Amino acid sequence: MLDKSRFFLLGAVLFSAVSAALYPAVVLKTRLQVSHPLPPSACAAAAFILRHEGLHAFYRGFATSLAGTIPARALYMAALEVTKSAVGSAAFSLGLPEPAASAAAGAAAGLSAAVAAQVVWTPVDVISQRLMVQGCHLQGPKYLGGLDVFRKILSCDGIRGLYRGFGMSILTYAPSNAMWWASYYLSQRIIWGGLGYYYFSRQEEKGSNGGGGEMIRPGYGPVVVVQGVSAAMAGGAAAVVTMPLDTIKTRMQVMEGRMTIGRTVRTLMREGGWGACYRGLGPRWASMSVSATTMITTYEFLKRLSAKRQDGLAT
Repeated sequence: MLDKSRFFLLGAVLFSAVSAALYPAVVLKTRLQVSHPLPPSACAAAAFILRHEGLHAFYRGFATSLAGTIPARALYMAALEVTKSAVGSAAFSLGLPEPAASAAAGAAAGLSAAVAAQVVWTPVDVISQRLMVQGCHLQGPKYLGGLDVFRKILSCDGIRGLYRGFGMSILTYAPSNAMWWASYYLSQRIIWGGLGYYYFSRQEEKGSNGGGGEMIRPGYGPVVVVQGVSAAMAGGAAAVVTMPLDTIKTRMQVMEGRMTIGRTVRTLMREGGWGACYRGLGPRWASMSVSATTMITTYEFLKRLSAKRQDGLAT
C-alpha cells in the first residue's frame, strides 16, 4: 500500500538529515573505543577534540557515510518491509497470537534488514571510521579524504580490506536489529496496554453521558509519542547488549595490522578488562536512543506520506 518511489526518495532525504544531526555522537563513540589511555569522560574527550581539532573533526568521514546512506537505507527498508510482511502473514497463518506474530515478524525483519544493509555499510564504516580517528595518534597512514582511504586500502589489502570486520558487523547489527524491532513492538503493546485503561475509561464516561459509548481511538499525537518512547526503550536496550561486539568490530576495522577477534579481545582485556569493551557506551546509548526515536517517528511519518491514494484519500 506504499508508493515505493516516493517512499525511497523521501526516506533518503529524511534519514540523511537525521544522520547529520547524530553524526558527532558516532564520532565521539568511535574515538573513545580506540583511545588508549582512555579520557576521563566522554565530555572531556569531546572538549579535547573541539579545543585541539575544531568542530569539523566531529564530521570527519560524514561525506562518505552520507554517500552510503541512500543505497544502504534502500536495501534496509526494502528487506525490512518485505520480510515483515512475509513472516507476519506466515505467523498468522500458523495460528500464532498477535503479540507473538508481531514480535517474530519484527525480529526476522530486523535481522534480514541488517544483513542486507551491511553489504554497503561495512565498506562505508571502514572508510569513514578511518577518517574519524585521525588525530588519535594511532600508528598508520594519514588520509586526505574518503577517496584516499579507498585507494590506500585497495592497494594494500584489496577488496577484502574494505570488508574487514564484516562478520563482526553481522554479529553486531543482526541481533541488535532483531532485538530492536522485537522490543519495539513489545514495548508498544505494553505501553498501549497501560494506556488502554485511560481510553476505556473515556469510552465508559462518554457512554454514561449519552454519547453511545463508541470506541475512542488515540489521535496522531499520542501514537507518535508512544512510538518514540518505545523506540528509545528498544534502542537503549540494544545499545547496552551489543556494546562489546561493537567495540570489537570498530577496533578490527580501524587498527592497523592483522586484527582477529581473539587478538582484539586480548588487547582490550590488557587495556582495561571487560570495562574496556564498554568504552563509549554513554555516547552510543544516547545516540542509539535518540536515533531510534527520531528514526522510527520519521519512518512511520514517511509511511503515511508514501501511502497510495485512491479517490483523493490516503488508503
